[in-house]
Amino acid sequence: MIEMKHVSFRYDAGKEILHDISFAVAKGESVGLIGANGAGKSTIMKLLSGILSGEGETLICGTPVSRDNLPEVRRKLGYVLQDSDDQMFMPTVYEDMIFAPRNYGLSKEETEKKVDAVLEQLDLTELKHSRNHKISGGEKRMAAIATILTMEPEVILMDEPTASLDPYNRRLVINTIRALPQTKLITSHDLDMILDTCSRVILIDGGTIIADGRAEEILADKELLEAHRMELPLSLTRRQQ
Repeated sequence: MIEMKHVSFRYDAGKEILHDISFAVAKGESVGLIGANGAGKSTIMKLLSGILSGEGETLICGTPVSRDNLPEVRRKLGYVLQDSDDQMFMPTVYEDMIFAPRNYGLSKEETEKKVDAVLEQLDLTELKHSRNHKISGGEKRMAAIATILTMEPEVILMDEPTASLDPYNRRLVINTIRALPQTKLITSHDLDMILDTCSRVILIDGGTIIADGRAEEILADKELLEAHRMELPLSLTRRQQ
C-alpha cells in the first residue's frame, strides 16, 4: 500500500536529506515513523503525498507518485497535517468535509451521505455546522481526520496527530486512530501514542533507516533510542524503574 524503493532527496544542490530509503507498508498495517528533529520524517511524508519529488521510486497502492499521477494518488491517500489550521480552511466543518468530494465530482446527495456517515462514525455529528475558529484544538484535530475520511482513502498519513492536545483530547484521537481500518503511516515525537497505535516502527536518523521492526521491541530499546536523540516512552520508563 505504501512503498519506497531506494529513495534519496536533496533540496536543490544542498545537503542530502534522505539517502537510499526503502520500506513497504502492507494493507491494514499501522506503522510509526520516528526520529529526532531533522531526521527526515517530514520529507518522507511530503514525498509520499507528492508535495516533493526525489530520486528512486515512491508508490501508493501500486501507483507511482508523480506529477502525472497525482490526481489518482490523492484519491487513494489522505494526509492529516500537524497543524489543523493548515488543513481546515473553510468557514465550517461541513464546508471543509464536502470540499474535496464535490470537487472530485460526487453528487450533493452522495456527499451528504458520506459526511453524515463519517461524523456518526467519529461521534462528531454535533460539530457538523460548527465554525472552525470556534471549536477546540482537539475537536479541530478530529474534524481534520473526518475531512480526510470523507474521501474514503485507502492510505492515511498522519503528521504529529496528538501534538499540543490536552490529555482528554489526546486519548480521543488515539482511540480514533486505533479504530481506523485503513493503512496508516504516523510520524510523531509522542512515542507513547506510537506504542498505543502502531504494531511496527521505522526509526530514521540522518536521512537513513536505522531500525525497522516490532514497535514493542524498538520502543523498549533504551540504548538504541538514546543513541538517536530520543527517550523511552513514559509508560515503558515506569516499567523499567
